[in-house]
Amino acid sequence: MALSDEKHILFTTFRRDGTPVSTPVWVVGLGDGRLGFYTSSGSGKAKRLAHTSRVTLQPSDVRGRVKPGTSPTEATARLVQGTEYEAIRQRVIAKYGIWAKLAKFSATVGWALQRKHMAYGDRGVVISLPPAGE
Repeated sequence: MALSDEKHILFTTFRRDGTPVSTPVWVVGLGDGRLGFYTSSGSGKAKRLAHTSRVTLQPSDVRGRVKPGTSPTEATARLVQGTEYEAIRQRVIAKYGIWAKLAKFSATVGWALQRKHMAYGDRGVVISLPPAGE
């Protein structure tokens, strides 16, 4: 199964000291060996991507438990806005439907209860996979 067909992937970014930080995310195919998802501009993922584009991906469940028999894939990722972000947002809504709206509602309520002010899903992440055979 292609990574773009997975419901969740474990997305790993790296701190400045090289420490990996993994998070399960939804993912959509963008064509041309690219995947995408959206995140908050205030998230740890976004902050770590600001200093390194190196990431790894691995099929997982919603809790981040990797699927047996799979291995990590090295890739690069970058934050996007504008039309690239909008294309990702539309594909996420098409793939995940009502779950996308419920996730936004849940995050917004959770942040309000914690008195945090963070934009939900205001940045896209475009992941470029290595060419087949590398």
